[in-house]
Amino acid sequence: MQVTETSAEGLKREFKILIAAKDIDEKMAGRLQELGQQVKVPGFRPGKVPLPVLKQRFGKSVMGEILERAVNDSSSQAMTERGLRPALQPKIEITAFDEGKDLEYTLAVELLPEFEPTDFAALELERYVIEVEESAVEETLRDLGSSRKETKALAKPRPAVSGDVLVIDFKGMVGGETFPGMEAEDHHLELGSSRFIEGFEEQLIGAEVGQTRQVKVTFPEAYANDRLAGKQAEFTVTIKDILESVPVEINDQLAVALGETDLATLKGKIRERITAEYKDFARTRLKRQLLDQLAETHDFPVPEGMVDAEFDAIWRQIEEDNKQDKLDPEDAAKSDDELKAEYRVIAERRVRLGLLISEVGRRNTIDVTQEEVNRALLQEAQRHPGHEREVFEFYQRTPEAMANLRAPIFEDKVVDFIVDLAKVTEQSISLAELRALSEAEAAGETATKAKKGAGKKSTVKKSAAKKPAAKKSTAKKSAAKKATGKKTS
Repeated sequence: MQVTETSAEGLKREFKILIAAKDIDEKMAGRLQELGQQVKVPGFRPGKVPLPVLKQRFGKSVMGEILERAVNDSSSQAMTERGLRPALQPKIEITAFDEGKDLEYTLAVELLPEFEPTDFAALELERYVIEVEESAVEETLRDLGSSRKETKALAKPRPAVSGDVLVIDFKGMVGGETFPGMEAEDHHLELGSSRFIEGFEEQLIGAEVGQTRQVKVTFPEAYANDRLAGKQAEFTVTIKDILESVPVEINDQLAVALGETDLATLKGKIRERITAEYKDFARTRLKRQLLDQLAETHDFPVPEGMVDAEFDAIWRQIEEDNKQDKLDPEDAAKSDDELKAEYRVIAERRVRLGLLISEVGRRNTIDVTQEEVNRALLQEAQRHPGHEREVFEFYQRTPEAMANLRAPIFEDKVVDFIVDLAKVTEQSISLAELRALSEAEAAGETATKAKKGAGKKSTVKKSAAKKPAAKKSTAKKSAAKKATGKKTS
């Protein structure tokens, strides 16, 4: 094998490789002899088929196999001998070959850059330590109590208002005909719950006990029952009682109903859950600080092919968002050329940070265990109740999907490794302050494109660079729900 370097520009290398005809012939003869021990040819005993006969019958297919193997082995050998680490699959083009002649081909490869990671001990990071005030726990409890309303008789008669539960008899007709499900007695209906057809509940607001009302509605065009879809209906509704909704009392009894031993235990679980939720935000903020500093302290060349691939993935998402009218307003106002220039910068930063993360992991023997992958796969399957088996089978037969499952685990482990080496100061922050910061970052931050993450392929929308604002009610309900394991409605 003769290897001649024909081009060396930046991270790109090109070689001309020649394999002598006699080497090809020897490999061809050896493979045909192996084949002769396996195949049956009429007129010949197994293992006794002459080489010319084998070559005549199987020469073309074997030659293709020999050439492919020769190119793969020689190109791998050429790069290994020169200590080259390819960033992408090399591009190979056969330039000359004929039976009995030398094989010539070109090998074009883009290399991984050589660089020295910064001294991570010089990095300065700030970590938020969340203090969950008692008032936040009490507020969550009040919301929890409100979500588990009880009903009681009115202290004195009054017209129905939204939130009341009416005990009603009703009978509906469409074109003079009653259909199944259009009549009931002693039915309990909460006004404002939107459980009935649109417009039904609103027409009962202001009703009084003993009153009968005619309620007219129109079934939706997409209604499940084709005979009722888009049809007008009239219901005769008699109000038999009006019950007032009141939040349940916050006490040990509520805690037991939610699966806890007492109120103090429930409060503890809520506090833990709130802390865990906002701790995730604090970690995301710490990681963003780290990636920003790593980007600022590393400026090595990156493989153009990797940037092209990353940019293409980003741009496909941009085009899809544009079709669905989901582009960020600031992006929608820009030309394609402007957007491409900006997102090209994002792609290059992602690739550079990804290579840095990978190199730190390689140098420090950081790896993802099969147990960690299995845990991640189980969590992914649990996100699709009823389809767990299909999820497992999909990942088992899709190596790329499994790699995407492994990538964020690897990235987080490397990030943790670097954070342990950096100078990290802790700042105590109240839950209220952290909420305000979270919402401010989500609503007011420009989502600087250079602040995109590395490693794993997340969404490319600029909003992905920010932590979504955790609305108070949502965060608190989620905390209560996770703390108790119960649905809070």
